[in-house]
Amino acid sequence: MKTSRILAAAALSLLAAAGAHAESYDGVHSSVSAKSRDEVNAEAVRTASAPNQNVTRGSRGAEPFNSVANPEAVRAQAIATANAPDQNVVGGSRVNSRVISTMNKAEPRVQAQKDGAATAK
Repeated sequence: MKTSRILAAAALSLLAAAGAHAESYDGVHSSVSAKSRDEVNAEAVRTASAPNQNVTRGSRGAEPFNSVANPEAVRAQAIATANAPDQNVVGGSRVNSRVISTMNKAEPRVQAQKDGAATAK
């Protein structure tokens, strides 16, 4: 038991000795610069008066947009889509609704009824 206490005390003393080393204080270092004080001041004035110096991209509204699509083709497609019958109707549009016959794709149950009626004739 005495040996373990001696070893613990030795380990603590080693840790304390290792942590006791401090850096020496060298005082304030002199600045080393390739520019004179007037040059630095002139650069600071130019930078401070520069336009849009801290503006992130897109923060002042939308950027100019250059479309690559043909405007007439886009207009024709929009008119065709707007005039399409039942463009926003799907089977789940309303509770217990069925897709009406003007849709290109009928519900499977409606399609099965049509197929059954055609074979019965």
